[in-house]
Amino acid sequence: MSSAMNKKRDADTTEIGKRERLIGLVRRILGAPAASRPLPIDARLSDLGMSSLKMVSLMLAIEAEFDVVIPQSEITPEQFESIGSVETLLEKLSPSASGAL
Repeated sequence: MSSAMNKKRDADTTEIGKRERLIGLVRRILGAPAASRPLPIDARLSDLGMSSLKMVSLMLAIEAEFDVVIPQSEITPEQFESIGSVETLLEKLSPSASGAL
């Protein structure tokens, strides 16, 4: 049972790490002063100041940071509506989601 609890804790820590990295990317791309305010997970990125050009930068930064390729079919406004929706997309694209190591 202890091993299962450790795996869950490690998975939770990894998810927090991914979220923090994603928020860091969003903050960096938004730049000051927008990046200095709170970034709610469910807030629309466009409402936070994310322009279409910055959105392209975010997509490229996500691919580099998380070592994923975002398929053209996944590049939709819904997938990049909020930090939460991008996080969901990352989960779908990450190698661990497909069972690979």
